[in-house]
Parts: sequence; C-alpha cells; structure tokens
Amino acid sequence: MSIIQSPVLFQHHGEDIYLFTLKNRNGVEVGISNFGTIIRSFIVPDRSGNPVDIVLGFDRMEHYLDQSYIESNSYLGAIVGRYANRISNSSFELDSKQYQLSSNHPPHQLHGGYEGFDRKVWKLESASCNPDPILILSYLSKDGEEGFPGNLTVQVSFELTDTNELIIKTEATTDKATPVNLTHHGYFNLNGSGTIEDHLVEIPASFYLGQHKDMVPNGEILAVKGTLYDFRSVAKISDVWNLDIGYDQSFILDKEYGEWGKAAMAYSESSGIKLEVFTDEPTVQFYTGQHLNNSGGKGGTSYSSYCGLCFEAQHHTNAVNIPEFPSTILRPGELYSRQTSYKVSNS
Repeated sequence: MSIIQSPVLFQHHGEDIYLFTLKNRNGVEVGISNFGTIIRSFIVPDRSGNPVDIVLGFDRMEHYLDQSYIESNSYLGAIVGRYANRISNSSFELDSKQYQLSSNHPPHQLHGGYEGFDRKVWKLESASCNPDPILILSYLSKDGEEGFPGNLTVQVSFELTDTNELIIKTEATTDKATPVNLTHHGYFNLNGSGTIEDHLVEIPASFYLGQHKDMVPNGEILAVKGTLYDFRSVAKISDVWNLDIGYDQSFILDKEYGEWGKAAMAYSESSGIKLEVFTDEPTVQFYTGQHLNNSGGKGGTSYSSYCGLCFEAQHHTNAVNIPEFPSTILRPGELYSRQTSYKVSNS
C-alpha cells in the first residue's frame, strides 16, 4: 500500500495542482487531485484480474478547465458544494434574512454556483499511510462566496483500505449560520466503457422525493411501490427505466436518520465488478448521466448519455427551502460531519 504525489501538473490561480494516487495490496488504485477534490481514476480488478477504471474522467487534469467541459455541468468525480443539487430560485431565508445566491442554472443554483467546490484548489493537509493510505484536503469558502453567508472551513479525507473500500469523510465549521450539503459526484461505469444500462442496481429506499419538471423537489414524499423507482430488489436498469429520461431522482434511504447503512449497489455481469455504497446521509441521488456530453475523455473517448451513473449521498435536496425536510443549516460551534464509502469487489 502506498500514496504517491505527482510532480506539479500545472498552476491554477497561482496554486500548484497535483495528482495523488492511493494504492492498496489488492491492486486497487484511486487517483485524486487537489483541484476540485476530483477522483480522476478508480482502478479495480475485474473477475479475471484485469484492471478496469470504473470512473469517468480525463487523462489530463487541465481538461477539467476547458470551457466546453465547464459549460456541460458534468462535475465528473468532484466534491460539489457548498450545497449539492438545486436550490430553488437561487434563494433561501435564514434567521429572518433573505439570501440571494448566484444563479448558474437559472432560475436555480446548481451544485454550489458558477464556481463551486469542484473548481477550487484545495490545500494539502496530509498524505500518509497509517496504516492505510489517507489523503486529507481542505478549503476555506469565504463569507459571501456564491452568495452564501459565513466563512466555511471544509476538510475532506480519502482513505483506501485493504478491504477495497474508499472512505470519504467530510467535516466543516462556520463562523455564521449557513446551509451546507456536500456530496461526491463520481460517475461509475463498471464495464469501464460503453453505457450503464446493463448494470444491475439496488437502492434500499421505500420512498423518493417528488419534484417539479425542472428537477427541484416540491416537498412531496412518494412511495416507490408500483413505480419505475422501485429498486428495493435488484433490477437491471434497462428492464425498468424510461429510456427517454433515465433517472435523476433522490431516494430516502430505509434507515434511521444519521445511521450508517447501505445506500446503493451496482453490479456488472460483464466485468463481474460490484460497487456498494454506504453512508450516514439520509438520501441518495441516483443519476444515470442522461445529459453527459463530453469529448476528450480517457483514451480519447467521448461521454454521451448513459455512459456513467452517480450515487450522490446527501441530505434532502432543496431542504433549505422546505422546512419539513431535515435541516441543512450549520451554525457556529457545530461540526458538520458526514461519511460515505464506496466498496468494490468482483465475482
């Protein structure tokens, strides 16, 4: 097991950009950059022992700065924030004060604004093997950034274990009350290429969030039974979905609030690779990448609809505007602390 830091790849806003590679004893490798905390690669053995990179991304980190990629709103492999998903009308009220946010997905804000955490240079806090390879990165989101109040200090740790589990721990503190809802926005393809419609999926959730046509939750909590959203038993995506729209839906997990438990499972019969997602978050956003439109992917490939799927563990989307949902407000003196893990295996 090891953790390897690359030479400086380039500079962004005067800051050095690196790639850190975490390796365990089983041939699993995870490449993470301090630019956007992007997981650029996640290499695992298939059932025959051949290495497969199961996440979408680019061979060169500079490509994440291309204007065409930025305008695609893909967020490949990044930690997104200060607030994941959509905030309706790019505004919210907190302690009797109305806040207007940047509106990068008019009229709403998406994944933190025009330049969210996915496009920031994060500070290296440590990179060590004690005993597992652990990378810790931090970022200070200043008061007023993208319209959010408070200086928010965020720290994310990535740990790769010898049980083939990548554990992501996120902590944050603030000096003013502010909404916080972070998630990892990795796109997985357990075949390594092609589409994900043949993947088997399981999501232990009896309810999902109702939403408007513009994908913003409307406060309704709906039962999955008898719908296209019932993944309580393992199902092949292509057997249940509407191909024209795919999935971009938030599921309420069947576990107690704050409890650690399974959020999702995906399996490829072709490669034999299984991905299990665990979290202490209450929901998971299942997205099948229907809006992907990125050229210049790894090996020169292009990413189009359904080339990858996301399991974004987080709090209820748009909770800052729906009082009935669990609060996403962090106040001074409190610690925001969340954990999600991605465990891989093969058979």
